[in-house]
Amino acid sequence: MPTVHYEFPNGYNCDFGAERLKIPEGLFDPSNVKGLSGNTMLGVSHVVTTSVGMCDIDIRPGLYGSVIVAGGNTLIQSFTDRLNRELSQKTPPGTFQQMWISKQEYEEGGKQCVERKCP
Repeated sequence: MPTVHYEFPNGYNCDFGAERLKIPEGLFDPSNVKGLSGNTMLGVSHVVTTSVGMCDIDIRPGLYGSVIVAGGNTLIQSFTDRLNRELSQKTPPGTFQQMWISKQEYEEGGKQCVERKCP
């Protein structure tokens, strides 16, 4: 695994290799996090599917079509791709995939793209 060089705001420099992929893995599979006793945490995709599963069945497709990622962790390389893939595997066919809007689609169509795919 090639290393990536980072310079911190305080001037500290460090090279990161495989750990830059291992650390964020805990967001998707908390069983890999050392020091956690039992199954106390849920992965990101599990949190989304559990939350949607608690809602009325009639609005679930709309909720899967309304997932928005925000915050610093979403800047992790391939975070949104991984979340999309895991949610696609956990959701019934024909709901999530039809409502997914890529960044490119949104940039090209804006609000109309959302209104068209998620009425």
